[in-house]
Amino acid sequence: MIVAMVMSVALTGCDGMIYDDEGDCAPRYKVRFVFDKNLSFADAFSNEVNSVTLYIIDPESGRIVWGRRESGEKVKADGYLMDVDIAPGTYNLIAWCGDGVGTHFGVPSASVHTDLTCTLVREHDATGAATVSRNLNRLYHGCLDNAEFVEEEGTHVQTINLTKNTNDVNVVLQNLSGKPLDKDKFTFTVTDANGKMDWDNSIMPDEKVTYKAYDVVSGTAGLVVPDYNDDNPSLAPSRAITSINTCVASISTGRLMADRRDKMLLTVYNDKGGVVASVPLIDYALMVKGRYKDLEDQDYLDRQDKYDVVFFLDERDDWIKTHIFINSWKVVLQDAEL
Repeated sequence: MIVAMVMSVALTGCDGMIYDDEGDCAPRYKVRFVFDKNLSFADAFSNEVNSVTLYIIDPESGRIVWGRRESGEKVKADGYLMDVDIAPGTYNLIAWCGDGVGTHFGVPSASVHTDLTCTLVREHDATGAATVSRNLNRLYHGCLDNAEFVEEEGTHVQTINLTKNTNDVNVVLQNLSGKPLDKDKFTFTVTDANGKMDWDNSIMPDEKVTYKAYDVVSGTAGLVVPDYNDDNPSLAPSRAITSINTCVASISTGRLMADRRDKMLLTVYNDKGGVVASVPLIDYALMVKGRYKDLEDQDYLDRQDKYDVVFFLDERDDWIKTHIFINSWKVVLQDAEL
């Protein structure tokens, strides 16, 4: 009889609730990271993000009361949750994530949340201009205000949604005359003053950064064109092969901002320093949202992380300023002075 009474107390000592994995019935706090701000509208966290740094802030004082960094296979495992060891209460959460943190982007040691800025690591050339010519490691940001960590038994999970800050820009030059293109005769850049982000991921005042191509290749592709016999459709079509000469440059950039749509310039120079082509990248990217046209401009830019831009050149390697292609969408240019 005594044994039965002891067992009953053990099973009902936590307000009558049973927690198999929590013998002391103390609350357990965890944080989930989600990256579904992409054009697939699906959580790609485990496939894309390999490190997370979380800061927990007292909302009244702004002081950082707890922090942890985790990386590697643990983070990429399905169902990953970060264990959080804090007293019950209401907090603000800030996260800088991805292998870009500590490599291509710096986040300082801080005691208050306003110091949790993130700055692109850049070089300076002989003229003092800031330049970046690397394939940037991925960078993500997330924040959550007024997260309640309640003083109740059980496991309590808060969720932080991430925004990707790094982007890939692929620039293709295509010569319509059939003339070969020498990759060493072109320089590809994207410029913007977007290399410093505040704790809330907004863009802070910064010097202009020139993102240079980290990889440039040239080549020739064969295009098979069917040539049907209009007089006798029953005849098998002949096949013509046309050669297309191209030059492809890969550039990695920081975050694209809708309120800076006329500030970020994509420019191609020739080997004499002349401008072959120059367009406001963000402005043009927002023209071709396509089936995502109902998205707000900034939401679209945050979800889209790859931009393919095709310029067509004539026999003198001059840009034919009638149209360009962006992400396979044709943009017809009305202003020949662009």
